[in-house]
Amino acid sequence: MSNHSGEYFIIKAKENGVNVIGLTRGKDTRFHHSEKLDQGEIMIAQFTEHTSAIKVRGKATIITPFSTIESDE
Repeated sequence: MSNHSGEYFIIKAKENGVNVIGLTRGKDTRFHHSEKLDQGEIMIAQFTEHTSAIKVRGKATIITPFSTIESDE
C-alpha cells in the first residue's frame, strides 16, 4: 500500500501563467512535474507515492479538504 492520503485538491488560476510544480518524495526533494495554468483554468490533483509537495507560483485559489487558500502573489 502506498503512503498517500488519496484526497484531491483543486488549484484555480486567477491570472495567466500560474505555475504548479510537483516535488518528489524521498531522501532528496526535487521538481518532477510542472504545469502552467491560464486564468480560469482548474487543475485537480492529489499527493501520491511520488509527490510529497506542490508549489504554486502566481495568483490562485487552492481548495483542499481542510480549507481554501488564496495565494497573495
